[in-house]
Amino acid sequence: MVKMAFNPRMSILPPAQAQSRARKKEEEAAYANMRLPDREIVGCINELGIPFTTADLQKPNPVQVQMIFEWFGELLMDKTRATVDPAMRAAAEDVCGSELGDALMPADTRNLMGFFASLRRLMQDCGVNDFNFMDLHKPTHDRLVKIFSYIINFVRFRESQMSVISEHCNRADNTKQRIEQLYGENQNMEAQLDEMHANRREMEVRVAEKTKRNEELKKRLLELRRNQERVATRLEEAKTRKGELASELEEKTATKLALKQESAKLRPYVLQSASALQASLTELSNTLTGDKAHIDSLDRRARALQTSSDSFAVVSTDVASCIKLLDEISTELAKEEEENAKNTRQRDALTERGANVREVERTEALLQRQLSKWTERTEALRAQSQEKAQRAKESMEELRAVHKKLTEERGDKGKDMERRRVRIEQTEKKVCIISCLTLQTHIANHLPDARLEGEH
Repeated sequence: MVKMAFNPRMSILPPAQAQSRARKKEEEAAYANMRLPDREIVGCINELGIPFTTADLQKPNPVQVQMIFEWFGELLMDKTRATVDPAMRAAAEDVCGSELGDALMPADTRNLMGFFASLRRLMQDCGVNDFNFMDLHKPTHDRLVKIFSYIINFVRFRESQMSVISEHCNRADNTKQRIEQLYGENQNMEAQLDEMHANRREMEVRVAEKTKRNEELKKRLLELRRNQERVATRLEEAKTRKGELASELEEKTATKLALKQESAKLRPYVLQSASALQASLTELSNTLTGDKAHIDSLDRRARALQTSSDSFAVVSTDVASCIKLLDEISTELAKEEEENAKNTRQRDALTERGANVREVERTEALLQRQLSKWTERTEALRAQSQEKAQRAKESMEELRAVHKKLTEERGDKGKDMERRRVRIEQTEKKVCIISCLTLQTHIANHLPDARLEGEH
């Protein structure tokens, strides 16, 4: 016998349509649990301070509905049409220009569109995934009941979880303040670092100028020292020459005085004879001529010595000026050494500041790592909060399912108790009827006996 394979009947609907239908059924089931009565919705909106009636809900006014949505946006997101006005105005000016922005895009329209974008994100968070602009422009009763039911349930859930939300908000605010503080400290340190770099460049320029000037002064000092050595050598030679000429002049003067004394001694002897006198005169004339020539030579040598002495005075003056210049150069060198010492100290301070800069850079890197860690922690906390919110949402869904189940069971038990009560009443009625019939029968049976006894 041939066995045939059995294939179950497959659906002719595409998988996407089947999924959309399943999703739609789930949304309808969830909406059935989330739907609130009209009176409860109106009461909640009136509790918020907005005058609203059941007639307004059944026949909604777009302006009033927009005011209610704006109030919910301010309560849950801190956003209204006024808060989105600067951004929408800037966008209109960017797209159409500053002159045509207000003309092509009126303020009311663009603010309403910006508020609608923020409100749409809020509706997605509340569970209304099909929120559109017609809900603001031409609202209907069914759509408003659905949207307000989801929003009111979301507000109730938010109020029940306010402690957890406040805790995470405080943590996020503290983390944000810490990040802003670290960012401000980072900016200050960067400013200090830039200032240190500018001071360092300025100090390097000044040090280069001082070094160049120091080299020039060293070259000039070496040249002046060589000139001083040459002048000192010439001065020593002139002093030696002057001493030699002075000693020679003294010797000549002493020789002249000695010759004069000898001539005075020999004069009486010369006067004794004419021939002797003539001879002596000739000899004295010759001696006198020689002495005059010698005296002239000595005068010339004296004038030469005077000239040399004047030259020596001029040289001494030059030497004194050179010595004074050397003293000034020594002072300048001392100042230059002080400047070098100061530059050394400044270089050391600059090195220390460079170490501080490196320390600041290391601190900045550490702070960057801490910032990344805090960011990761913030992301982890946000993920945990989202996970907890999802868990709370799932728990809420489970509780709603349990509540629905308990309500159904309670309804079933109530119906069962009602049926039992009816049965008990019917049984009691039957018992009463049976008792009455029994009593009548008993009375009917005993009535003839009572009559007989009455007759006797």
